[in-house]
Amino acid sequence: MEYQIDELDRGIIRLLSKDGRIPFSEIANKLNVTEKTVRLRYKNLVQNDIIEVVGVVNPIALGLKAGAIIQIKTAQGRCEQVMEELKTMKEVRFITMTSGPYPLLIQINVQSQEDIRESILQLDKIEGIVEINTIIQLENYKNTFEYI
Repeated sequence: MEYQIDELDRGIIRLLSKDGRIPFSEIANKLNVTEKTVRLRYKNLVQNDIIEVVGVVNPIALGLKAGAIIQIKTAQGRCEQVMEELKTMKEVRFITMTSGPYPLLIQINVQSQEDIRESILQLDKIEGIVEINTIIQLENYKNTFEYI
């Protein structure tokens, strides 16, 4: 049976989305339930793959101040092979399959514009990539994990 989240689960998720280290006692206090209830709900959310609490790195704080979104067109039948290659690239932080003429979209974070150029040259060496469209990120105005 599929786990169905309710308003209490949504409240827990909202609070954890803002601060993944918030104590269960504080969550319980804010949601007017017991700490034991929060612990049980949290356990269910994790076990059912609804949430995963991880440390999110701020790339700018690590010196990764340049970013790009890159659309990739692949040769017929090469999409999966190209995806596997992209997964091995350290600077690639996000890969998604999309509709339209570019079936793959990636996001990279690197230290400089020069590193973006180097990444593009590295992509150019991947067999199966036939076209690349690069969009340089100038500024981020929102980057959140608050989905609910």
